[in-house]
Amino acid sequence: MAVPCAIALGSNLGNSRKTLQQALTALRQNCCIEVIAQSSLYQTVAVGPPQPDILNACALLKTSLSAQDLLNQLLATEQHFGRVRRERWGPRTLDLDLLFYGQAIITEAALHVPHPRLRERAFVLIPLAEIAPNWRDPVSGQSIQSLCQAVDPTGVQPLGPISAST
Repeated sequence: MAVPCAIALGSNLGNSRKTLQQALTALRQNCCIEVIAQSSLYQTVAVGPPQPDILNACALLKTSLSAQDLLNQLLATEQHFGRVRRERWGPRTLDLDLLFYGQAIITEAALHVPHPRLRERAFVLIPLAEIAPNWRDPVSGQSIQSLCQAVDPTGVQPLGPISAST
């Protein structure tokens, strides 16, 4: 049975728009993952050490993979696009975060679902509200739209569709 999931995508090294497009294409090529919807692209001031602004988006998926296998696929996709983890919240060619896996609450050493910081991040909630405003966070019970209204949107600028040329 396919499980609905939500992921966040981000990039601030190289041709970020192209990387995000290609990452979604790569996920679509996995027979166990169906990309149902993707948000617009947003430019966001980076969190962490000094670095370029980040391009962010979210996507809704359906998958027959387990949460751990989906996370492994996301990490493999990051590596395929040259992701190197040098410092926490440092610059990245591609960042893929598993936000929701159905309504599951998972707390394991290498897997936390829902993503533990999504409720405080406008750069996640704004694009997610665009494609899944009524999705309920299983921890708080609030809709994404409600969570989005509670965060400061400063620094999150809409850029239009991911596929648009720059």
